[in-house]
Amino acid sequence: MSNIVIFGLIGLVVAGTAIVLVSLLVEALRPVPATPERLSWAPSVPIQYVGVKGIRLRYIKLGEGPTLVLLHTLRTQLDLFEKVAPELAKSFTVYAVDYPGHGYSEIPPAKYDAAFFADTVEGFLDRLDLREVTLAGVSIGASISLILAARNNPRVARVVAINPYDYAKGRSIARSSFLARLVVGLADIPILGETVMRLRRFFVMKSVLDGGVSKPEHIPPGLLKEMYLVGNRRGHYRAFINLLRNAESWEAATKAYGNIRIPVLLLWGDRDWSRPDEREHDRQIVPGARMATVEDGGHFLPLDRPDAVIEHLLAFHASN
Repeated sequence: MSNIVIFGLIGLVVAGTAIVLVSLLVEALRPVPATPERLSWAPSVPIQYVGVKGIRLRYIKLGEGPTLVLLHTLRTQLDLFEKVAPELAKSFTVYAVDYPGHGYSEIPPAKYDAAFFADTVEGFLDRLDLREVTLAGVSIGASISLILAARNNPRVARVVAINPYDYAKGRSIARSSFLARLVVGLADIPILGETVMRLRRFFVMKSVLDGGVSKPEHIPPGLLKEMYLVGNRRGHYRAFINLLRNAESWEAATKAYGNIRIPVLLLWGDRDWSRPDEREHDRQIVPGARMATVEDGGHFLPLDRPDAVIEHLLAFHASN
């Protein structure tokens, strides 16, 4: 091997090491956001916390009536439902919760796979002793809801699964945009994945989330900014990359869907990342499932078409 090649390799190693060190410094210097004392979109709704399996979770409760639990997508938080929760609270007792490693819940060291999230939500229902629950989740929230239904959890009475995240080996977020494909692709590479996450920028996250709605303006600017800053919480990026590296667990969980014995509505946005055959697959493996499609709706349907989400959820609950 010539000296030129050797020096070239040494240069690459030095440059790579420098980038990793710079990323660590950037992460250490990021300002950690203060935990809000109230919701910007519903200041009168108290923010509460509960310990579930040793993990402190943030949640809210509003309204009166039958119990409805709203479950958000990956890399978002309970505020995803800011456009629908107040209206739904006129008909339900609405709960929404931040998963571990999301929003302002605790960020424990864990394997962030489908079973971990399902176990946590199951523990949340137990801890608050919620009964006859309608689970309405989006993306991984929809998949969590279907997993609990497949477990025949006695607390769950019906499920509204909005754009389930259980196909394409759990990497459908890569369909959002070119930058999303790049981030998801790099996430699997040790050291490089962590480095890229530490060097994250607002425009990257915006590109990914914009690809989940029919119109970018449907994402409230304040929510977009908050979700980006939440990523500065210590350990947050590690939890997210852990989730991405365990993405295949969401598709693997569909093997149990045949055990579901309660009413299920599969609600899709016509501009969701899923393909028609992937949607039809869920309808076929969930016994008795109803399926509906919302026009001009993307992956983040409660932001894109809150009116349709409310309408379908109310009608489904009334008929079951």
